[in-house]
Amino acid sequence: MGTVVYQGTREDVTGQMVLIWDQVKAPVVVPLLRVATLLCLIMSVMLFVEKVSLAVVIVLVKLFGRRPEKRYRWEPLREDLELGNSAFPMVLVQIPMYNEKEVYKLSIGAACGLSWPSDRIIVQVLDDSTDPVIKNLVDMECQRWASKGINIKYEVRDNRNGYKAGALREGMKHNYVKDCDFVAIFDADFQPNPDFLSRTLPFLVHNREVALIQARWKFVNANECLMTRMQEMSLDYHFTVEQEVGSSMYAFFGFNGTAGVWRISALNEAGGWKDRTTVEDMDLAVRASLKGWKFVYLSDLKVKNELPSTFKAYRYQQHRWSCGPANLFRKMFMEIVRNKKVSALKKVHVIYNFFLVRKIVAHIVTFVFYCVVIPATVLVPEVGIPKWGCVYIPSIITLLNAVGTPRSLHLLVFWILFENVMSLHRTKATFIGLLEARRANEWIVTEKLGDALKTKAASKASRNPRIRIGDRLHVLELGMGAFLFFCGCYDWAFGKNLYFIYLFLQAFAFFVVGFGYIGTFMPHS
Repeated sequence: MGTVVYQGTREDVTGQMVLIWDQVKAPVVVPLLRVATLLCLIMSVMLFVEKVSLAVVIVLVKLFGRRPEKRYRWEPLREDLELGNSAFPMVLVQIPMYNEKEVYKLSIGAACGLSWPSDRIIVQVLDDSTDPVIKNLVDMECQRWASKGINIKYEVRDNRNGYKAGALREGMKHNYVKDCDFVAIFDADFQPNPDFLSRTLPFLVHNREVALIQARWKFVNANECLMTRMQEMSLDYHFTVEQEVGSSMYAFFGFNGTAGVWRISALNEAGGWKDRTTVEDMDLAVRASLKGWKFVYLSDLKVKNELPSTFKAYRYQQHRWSCGPANLFRKMFMEIVRNKKVSALKKVHVIYNFFLVRKIVAHIVTFVFYCVVIPATVLVPEVGIPKWGCVYIPSIITLLNAVGTPRSLHLLVFWILFENVMSLHRTKATFIGLLEARRANEWIVTEKLGDALKTKAASKASRNPRIRIGDRLHVLELGMGAFLFFCGCYDWAFGKNLYFIYLFLQAFAFFVVGFGYIGTFMPHS
């Protein structure tokens, strides 16, 4: 008797839920989903036009050979018989770091190995480390290079105000910096080749209107795991296409925060380093551009560095890289509009192409359209999506993105699924930045493992592969995976458009990330 009552109650609840769904669907859900679909289609077209225009420009740049050496005056700097080494400009090399136990030797060694007259270069290590053991190691490394005749300065602060921007700003206040004309910046895991300065500084010396020279990144651990391969594909597109087009067409692009050289007078004229967002590099670049300064990108000058190989480190990095630009856009929109020093075309490029489409629309449409709206139309068949919106445009955009890394074309499907998963975090971070919510100014330094720690981790993992389950579970990804799996099952049972193939694959990708089976596993000691 009790069992019958229970079944009846369960059937009643199910029936009531179905009834409520039917009552709400037509007047509320269908109109809202139609509006969301229309907005997503508009954003898809915006992104499509941007990607195609970038592709056209990059092809023209390659065809006509618009190399920086042809667009700007460039000739090597040589020692003058009368002036001696003073013919070379004075250069400051800044290396900001924070508890970089595994990589500090790499960047300091590379900076001290730069081919430049020893009396015309100052290496400045800006150490914000909180671990006294690491601070001592970095200090000893600086002393070791100083004993070899290198002009190296070890600078520490009693606080971390402003994080990296604060450290760079404080570093510029020292008296010896007044003698410097240019400043090169390298993060703790970056290793420039000895000829870095001799290849970049001639552009700044011979072209007074140029403020910044940006080099390309070369990833030393791209083959470490599938996640680093995915990152390489995304970043290679950024460097191969976005930076190249920005440099060739507008003499403007976002400074990547490292592997670049600034004209100190331009940096000061733009207002110096500000810590109002987590993208102090982009902030400085936009302000300098609004002062009329030009930037040059050197695609054939590569600086070795390390990609984050743990999912935790990558997720924090992507939060900062997505939240910061959105927050900066909020803060600088009117400043850009009111600016009178640059052309209307450049303002449109910065506001629409650089910020709106690439930093906001790209993240939002990827998650909302492919992970929410398309799956939702399976449950609400009254709302249809044209084939050009859900098949043709995404396919073309994906192929254009893949051009930057031809060697990884066979990983295209994995890259699509992984990027859709990461769009969850990027979209959330974008809205946090736009609304200036609680985590808008969160700064967590991207963990670098270095070769030594990776070797140690591998030996530990072979002996003891156990990793705490709680450290690997990601609730948001698991929730999205469950939603997509449910939509896939519903489409398989009742649908007619074969969406379930994509939905099951995407659900699987969310589950893989949700259970922590991606990136390098760092076992506990």
